[in-house]
Amino acid sequence: MKGDEQRLTEKGIVQSIDRALSILEVLSDYSEGLGVTEISEQVNLHKSTVYRLLTTLIYKGYVVQDTETNKYGITLKLFELGSKKVESMDLLSVSKEYTKKLMESVNEVVHLVVREGSEIVYIDKVEANNTIMMASTIGKRSPMYCTSVGKAILAHLPEKKVKEIWDNSKIVKYTDYTITDFEELKTELEDIRQKGYAVDNEENEIGVRCIGVPIFNRHGKVEAAISISGPAIRVTESKISNFSIKVMNTASLISRELGFIR
Repeated sequence: MKGDEQRLTEKGIVQSIDRALSILEVLSDYSEGLGVTEISEQVNLHKSTVYRLLTTLIYKGYVVQDTETNKYGITLKLFELGSKKVESMDLLSVSKEYTKKLMESVNEVVHLVVREGSEIVYIDKVEANNTIMMASTIGKRSPMYCTSVGKAILAHLPEKKVKEIWDNSKIVKYTDYTITDFEELKTELEDIRQKGYAVDNEENEIGVRCIGVPIFNRHGKVEAAISISGPAIRVTESKISNFSIKVMNTASLISRELGFIR
């Protein structure tokens, strides 16, 4: 490498790249753009150095110069690169590390589900090392209105969509605790939005308690949900508060990986 701009600093930083990125960071704060002199003052570099770096950034598509004002501004190139990274992320592969850690922290089975129509589909399951095993399987479908993951998703859908899903579901009273009244479900969903998590308190199956939390994508839309599930004798009501925090933290980490910014 030649020249002052190409030298490596003692910390191994390429000086020219460091300077170019500093220019981009400065320009990102000025929607109307900046002139060479203004940029030079902001990054504390000689105008000739700034001009050479800008020429390269324009060539690569990261900066554009206004022909009328001669000011320089950033393009959407960085956003496009970031978007490619987010779009290439797969929910299943992104969540694996986090769901495994969640399972290890509570020693109960962890499920990952997505919505398809009026049902949820289990796309991943991290089994715990317990004598009483959950009967769920990957690919299994369940109703939304009586599962923690289903209700967690429903709570973040428009009410019109919730009603549509309800109308297209076969409402069955699986247990004495199953909600079969739409108004009661709406009240439950509001409570879920307030708390941040949903509970299936033996509503889908007697003896099984689940705590579900939604996962959001980069558009702020609910993408999926995860849950802790286990026998009610282990997942007791006294543990719900502690477990719900763990599930919410895990869902937040997965959502962030998918590009969600609250």
